[in-house]
Amino acid sequence: MSDTAAVPVAPRSRALSGPLFVATILLGSFLLFLVQPMVARMALPRLGGAPAVWNSAMLVYQALLLGGYAYAHWLGRVPVRQQAMIHLGVLAVAALWLPLGLMKLEMPADAEPAIWVPWLLGASIGPLFFAISAQAPLLQRWFAVASGGRDPYALYAASNIGSFGGLIAYPLLVEPGLALNGQSWLWTAGYGLVFAAVAACALLLPRRLVGEPHVVATSAPPSPRRVAHWVLLAFVPSGLMLATSSFLTTDIVAVPMLWVLPLGLYLLSFTIAFATPRWAADLLTKFAPVTILMFGGLMIAGSHESPMLNAIMALGLLFMAAVALHTRMYDLRPEPDRLTGFYLAMSVGGALGGVFAGLIAPILFDWTWEYPILILAAGLLVRQSFLLPPVARLWNAQEQGLRIRVLVVALLVAIVVWFGLSEHASMLGAEPLGALYLMIAVIGLLTVGKRLPYMIVLFGALFLFGGYRSLTMSWQGDIRTRSYFGVYTITDMASQRRLAHGTTLHGVQLKGGSDKLRTPTTYYVPGSAVGQAMQALPDFYGPTARVGVVGLGTGTLACYAQPGQSWRFYEIDPAVVKLASGPFRFLEECLPNANIVLGDARLRIAEAPPASLDLLILDAFSSDAVPMHLMTLEAFNSYARVLNSSGLLVVHISNRFLSLEPVVEAAARLGGWHAAGLTYHPTMMEEFEEAATSDWIALSRSPETLERLKARGGEWRQLRTTPGFTPWTDDYATILPVLRALNDDLPD
Repeated sequence: MSDTAAVPVAPRSRALSGPLFVATILLGSFLLFLVQPMVARMALPRLGGAPAVWNSAMLVYQALLLGGYAYAHWLGRVPVRQQAMIHLGVLAVAALWLPLGLMKLEMPADAEPAIWVPWLLGASIGPLFFAISAQAPLLQRWFAVASGGRDPYALYAASNIGSFGGLIAYPLLVEPGLALNGQSWLWTAGYGLVFAAVAACALLLPRRLVGEPHVVATSAPPSPRRVAHWVLLAFVPSGLMLATSSFLTTDIVAVPMLWVLPLGLYLLSFTIAFATPRWAADLLTKFAPVTILMFGGLMIAGSHESPMLNAIMALGLLFMAAVALHTRMYDLRPEPDRLTGFYLAMSVGGALGGVFAGLIAPILFDWTWEYPILILAAGLLVRQSFLLPPVARLWNAQEQGLRIRVLVVALLVAIVVWFGLSEHASMLGAEPLGALYLMIAVIGLLTVGKRLPYMIVLFGALFLFGGYRSLTMSWQGDIRTRSYFGVYTITDMASQRRLAHGTTLHGVQLKGGSDKLRTPTTYYVPGSAVGQAMQALPDFYGPTARVGVVGLGTGTLACYAQPGQSWRFYEIDPAVVKLASGPFRFLEECLPNANIVLGDARLRIAEAPPASLDLLILDAFSSDAVPMHLMTLEAFNSYARVLNSSGLLVVHISNRFLSLEPVVEAAARLGGWHAAGLTYHPTMMEEFEEAATSDWIALSRSPETLERLKARGGEWRQLRTTPGFTPWTDDYATILPVLRALNDDLPD
């Protein structure tokens, strides 16, 4: 017997069911998307930011989500009243893990993160995450019964509105407004509301006759091919969402919190694709092939002239592709009695897409190759429809005529690609890409509606506008290196070698004799604050000074090392260690046997003996990604413990998007440090040798040490107190108050 073949539902219950079920699903999804960032903030100071930790966490979330959907699918075997009682029991048992938080356990020194982290997260939040994750598919099936057989799929739109709300609310409202303890109790209150709302939904379910058999789906089961199609349609948008985030921050522009936009658009695409009014989904689906074709090639070209425009196009491409693919999934949906199996297949596809783009691609590829691969997959899967009647007539031919037309398209694309990659492209002017793009666009628009020629044009565009260049770099072998932290690109010039991490310069080494190779460049020149601190080491701490550096980079600072000194580098990314030990020669020339401690710096510093350093350099803030746990009051207390009583802490705060001075000033003022800042502007001669403007803050518990450093020269300044700024702690931190775009009056 089908769920929808229930005893007739009272009109009043039917009227109440819609708003109540929508509100319950929306609230559950809202809480689900608060869990992950909230737990990440709780875990960061204790577990650090190593990839093994966060890859393990991602797998835990995916496993719990799949488990919740599988549980919802399994629960469909019993009558809905029984389902409600079982699920309320699961919610009640999971409530024993409230308030939300991590268990008070410290990771053992010999523990394997890939095993210990999943165990900790599963034991801490597993039951709560599992129970909430089952809400959306389960309640949609109940709604079909409580409403007398109405189509429940539109409620998935509400689910994703709730998810989007949770995604936006955390960084914009919850994190800035509440400390972690308050966030935990807010989530706990929300969980209580979910429990009450689910109970109210259960009351609307009709009572069944005594002895009624278990629920049995009566509609035809989906074929394995159909299930595989669902999985694939979910796989591509999920992977494309993560690939878009990686590509934007790697090749276009590195902006804090940029990851929110791709994920938000991905969630909103479900809302449009599953909404009852179909006009928006149908309209966007019709033009999705055009967007994929027109924007795909431009994105792979990776132009930096208009980064914001490129970012908008990349987000537009993601949104259109996701709407089209999710709309196709909606069109292939089963009857409501097969609903939970449909959502289980969708969650499998989404999880596989996330694993591919988030875990496998950084190991498999040396660049964000998953991005063009998934663009091609999206083009292959989107529904094709002719835009204009003349185009439809063009492709209205028998087999032989159709083959000829496809061959003509392939030949035209090959000619444009060959011409664009040859020296003849200069015939089109100083900027030939515009003319080449126009040629590809015209050919492509004539193929929209016919899949094979369309894919030929799309592949040609991706190859011409960036694919060939990226393949050439990959073939060279040692130019690019990729890790879970991003893509590192080496650029060799006649007089220098440069290392870029995405769009951020990480180091420059001059070429030539030993003197050139040993010359500190960029932010680390002698006149900078860190350069002055390094040169003062023998005078301040004698010939056996002990130095710690957080962030290895290319190893530039090693060239300040002198015989007798003890140096210790803290580096979280093994790929950076290989780069500093190979293509770049600062370590080889200046500190051949450097002591490099691999792992999260805060955790490793906590393991170091007290007063074991004289100078500690904190150099982890030259990109958009700010490791907050390295900038909290507790972190600065850890630095004070490892420094001697007259030791120096020098913090690098150069950043295009964030003004980090208020963070350091608050930590210094409340932690008993004396502090001064120095913004160094290199001379013209220094700029010729790749010196860069840098911003550093020096801190010491000893006022005499700081005064001696300031006396060595430079325009040192007193740090300005920012009214209303809340210091960062392990319990509270948000980047909103220090975003330059929002706070132009902050000190530079």
